[in-house]
Amino acid sequence: MTVPESSWLQILPEVKTALSEGRPVVALESAVITHGLPRPINLELARRMQAEVRKAGAVPAIAAVLDGVAKLGLTPEELERLSLDEQVVKISRRDFSWSRATGRSGGTTVAGGMIMARAAGVRVFATGGIGGVHRGGGMDVSADLPELAQTPVAVVCSGAKAILDLPRTIEWLETAGVPVVGYETDELPGFYSRESGLPISARADTPEEVAGILRAHWELPSAGGLLIGVPCPESDAIPFDVVQEALQRAATEARNVSGPALTPFLLSRMSEFTDGRSLRANLALLRNNARVAAGIAVALN
Repeated sequence: MTVPESSWLQILPEVKTALSEGRPVVALESAVITHGLPRPINLELARRMQAEVRKAGAVPAIAAVLDGVAKLGLTPEELERLSLDEQVVKISRRDFSWSRATGRSGGTTVAGGMIMARAAGVRVFATGGIGGVHRGGGMDVSADLPELAQTPVAVVCSGAKAILDLPRTIEWLETAGVPVVGYETDELPGFYSRESGLPISARADTPEEVAGILRAHWELPSAGGLLIGVPCPESDAIPFDVVQEALQRAATEARNVSGPALTPFLLSRMSEFTDGRSLRANLALLRNNARVAAGIAVALN
């Protein structure tokens, strides 16, 4: 295939070659590297996710922005720089123009990574958990959700982040017509937990079955993205009620925390309240999702 060229997007030569030769490529989120994990664990995790993708037969392409330039695929030096720089920001759809104009560097969210993947012709994207509808009475909705509704990229994840309102998130996706496919499960994965109690409408048990659903979906006019929900590996998963108890304790302590500081605060306190189990589960599901996404990309090709 001809790899689309863009003035704002640079594609790593290895990734560009794979795309031009029709080989499978998996895009990887970078906001989880820059903002979702402690340093230097984040760097090791990024390397292991790349290794999982390669082991399954695909080429990894971390999506990020360096010095205002959107990059799909990073060199080892660029990845290390991104992972260890404490001044990087989060970049979603709204932030590309600002970061480009100011020369800022950042980790791209699910929404930001989907835009970059779509621009390059990559159809499969892996992350830990998507953003969603936040808890509380308001309508604080992550930009990840409308991006899923409009951008034809398959997002492989373990559901929405556990700190979110999962029932309202799944309702939002249903209203927007975003297919949610359970991978070896009949319910939405609860991120750290394998279960959530929220049924979903479709199930697939192999990468080939997922690939068949993707092909059929993208034959529809104006089709957007799909969510592929992969449960956390059983050996590292935490029971749903244990997660909810830890989250309630963390939320109680976070009453005076708001804005961008809220999510890191909640994740840090949950790790403490679960004796580190939530961090271990997060690392395990990220590696597993990268592996499953690569299998789907291979089957799709």
